[in-house]
Amino acid sequence: MKLRLIDVFILITYLVLMLMIGWYMRKKASQNKESYLMGGKKLPWYMLGLSDASDMFDISGTMWMVALCFVYGLKSIWIPWLWPVFNQVFNMMFLAKWLRRSNANTGAEWLATRFGVSGTGVKSSHNVTVAFALIGCLGFLAYGFIGLGKFIEIFVPWDLVQGYVPFHVAPQYVAHFYGIVFTLFAMFYSILGGMHSIVLGDVIKYAIMTVGCIAIAIIAMIHLHGQALHVPEGWSNPFFGWRLNLNWSHLIPEANKKIADDGFGLFGVFFMMMLFKGVFASWAGPAPNYDMQKMLSTQSPKDASKMTGFVSIMLLPIRYSMVIGLTVLALLYYHQLNLTVPGGGVDFERILPGAINSFLPVGILGIVLTGLLGAFMGTFSGTLNAAQAYVVNDIYLKYINPDAPTKMIISMNYLVGVVVVILGVTLGFFAKDVNSVLQWIVGGLYGGYIAANVLKWYWWRFNANGFFWGMASGIAAALLLPYVKIWFPSVFFSLDLYNWPMLFVISIIGCIAGTYAAPPTDITVLKKFYRTVRPWGFWKPIHALVVADDPSFRANKRFKLDMFNVVIGIIAQACFTILPMYIILWMKLPLLITVVLIAIIVFILRKTWWDKLEN
Repeated sequence: MKLRLIDVFILITYLVLMLMIGWYMRKKASQNKESYLMGGKKLPWYMLGLSDASDMFDISGTMWMVALCFVYGLKSIWIPWLWPVFNQVFNMMFLAKWLRRSNANTGAEWLATRFGVSGTGVKSSHNVTVAFALIGCLGFLAYGFIGLGKFIEIFVPWDLVQGYVPFHVAPQYVAHFYGIVFTLFAMFYSILGGMHSIVLGDVIKYAIMTVGCIAIAIIAMIHLHGQALHVPEGWSNPFFGWRLNLNWSHLIPEANKKIADDGFGLFGVFFMMMLFKGVFASWAGPAPNYDMQKMLSTQSPKDASKMTGFVSIMLLPIRYSMVIGLTVLALLYYHQLNLTVPGGGVDFERILPGAINSFLPVGILGIVLTGLLGAFMGTFSGTLNAAQAYVVNDIYLKYINPDAPTKMIISMNYLVGVVVVILGVTLGFFAKDVNSVLQWIVGGLYGGYIAANVLKWYWWRFNANGFFWGMASGIAAALLLPYVKIWFPSVFFSLDLYNWPMLFVISIIGCIAGTYAAPPTDITVLKKFYRTVRPWGFWKPIHALVVADDPSFRANKRFKLDMFNVVIGIIAQACFTILPMYIILWMKLPLLITVVLIAIIVFILRKTWWDKLEN
C-alpha cells in the first residue's frame, strides 16, 4: 500500500468537508419539498451541468472504461454507446427543453401533462414509471457499490484492517464491507442537504478530479516519452471493419479471452446494434434518474438545453485523460500489476486501482483517490436523490398523505433515503461484477422502457393505457430474460444487447394493443401539451384543433434542423472523447484533424442551435 500521511489527510479532509456541507445545507434544503429535491429550481445551469457531469464520472464506469481501453484501444470510445452516451446530444438539441416546459418535479409527475390526471390507464402509467425508476435507481446503486468496494480493496489490504473489525468477513465479501463503510458517508450528506449539498459537493469533486486527471495525463506522457506501446495492430485506430481483428495472443493472451467473453468480436454488428438501439433510446428522452432530475431542476427550458450541452464538454475530455493515461501506464508496466483474482484468471477492471496505486506519486495519489471516492459519492447521492423524489413525491404524497406538512415531507425523505440505500447495497451482494449489472441495465431493463417513451413524444393517439402496457410488457420481459436464458440457452444471445430487439418488439405490441384498447387522451389535455411542449411528430389532428383556437399558433418545424444538429453534435462528442487520447499518445495528424473538426462544428452549432434557443 502506497498511501502516505498526506494522501490520508487529503482523503479525510474531503470526507469531513462533505459531512459539513450536508449539515450546513440541511436548513436550506428543509424549506420545502422543491428546495430539498430540486434546489428550489433556482440553481444556475452551469452548476447543474457540472454536477451532472460529475455524477456521470463514477468509479465503476471509469474502471470499466479503462479495462475497455486497455483491451480494445481507441476503438473503445464506441462501446459506451451502449448507454448510449450520445443521448446527451438529443437532450441538448431538443428533448431537454421539451421536458422542462412541463415544470414537473419527476418523470412520473410529467406524465400528467401528457395523459392528464384521470382516464383509462392514467394511474397505471404513473405507477409503472415509478416502478421503473426505482428498479433503475436500485440497479445503479448496486453498480456503484460494487465498483467502490473493488476499488478500495486495492488500496486498503484486508490484512491491515481485519484486526480492528470485531466480526469475521469472508474474503469474497471484503469489497462489499468497504462499500458499506463509504456508502454511509455519501448517505449522510446527500440525505441531510438534498439537491443543494449534492450539487455543491459535485462541483468540489469535479475540481479535484480535474487536477487528478491532468496529473495522470502528464505522468503518462512522461513515462511514454521515448518508449513504444506493445499492442496489437489496429489498437491505435478508432475505426473498424466487420470484425474487431485485435490479436493479443503473443502479448497478453488473457485479453483475447475478455474479447470473447464480452461478445464484441463481430464489432461491426455490435456497433450497428448499439447505434440502432441508441437512436431509439435517445428519442425516448432522459430516463427517470439523476440526469432527468437535474434537467427538471433548471430555471428554464433554455437553461435545460444549455445544461445538457455543457455535460459532454466538461465530462469527456477530463475523464478520458484519466482513462488513456492509466491505460498507457498499465501497458508499459503490465507485469508489475497484480490483476489476477482468486480462483485464477485476470480481472482487467483492476487496472484502474492497480495503476493508481503503483505509479502515482505521494500527494497526487491522495488527490486522485479522493476524486474517485468523491465520484462514487456523487453518483450515489444523485441516484439516491432521484429515488427519494419518486417515492416521496409520487407514492407518499400522491397516495398516502397528500396534505403532509413540510416537516413530515422532509422526515419522509430522510427515512426513504435510508431504506433505499439498504436495498441498493443488498442488491449489490447478488451481482457478480460491474459489467454484469451494466449489461442488465442498458441491454435488458431499458429494452422495456424505450418504446413507450418514444411514442409519448411523437404520436398524439398514444395514450396512458398504451404507455402502461408497453412499459409493463417490456419491463416484465427484461426482468424474466436472465432466467429464461438459463432455461433456454440456445435460443438467446449471451450479450443482452442482441436480445434487445425482441424486448423492443414485445413492448411495441403492448403499446399499440393498449392504445387501441382505450379511448384517446382527453382533447383538452392534448391541446395544452401540444401548445406548451411544442413537439414535432405525428400531431396533425391536434395541431388543427389548436390552430382553430389560436390562428397565430405555429407548428414546430425544426425536425430537420434538430436532426442535423444531432448528427454533427454526436461527431463533436466523439471528437471530445478521443481528443485527450491523441494528445497523450501524441498522434499529431489525427489530433490536428480532431481540433479542426471541433472548431468547425462549434461554429455551425453557434448558428443552428445556440442562437436559436428559446423557452
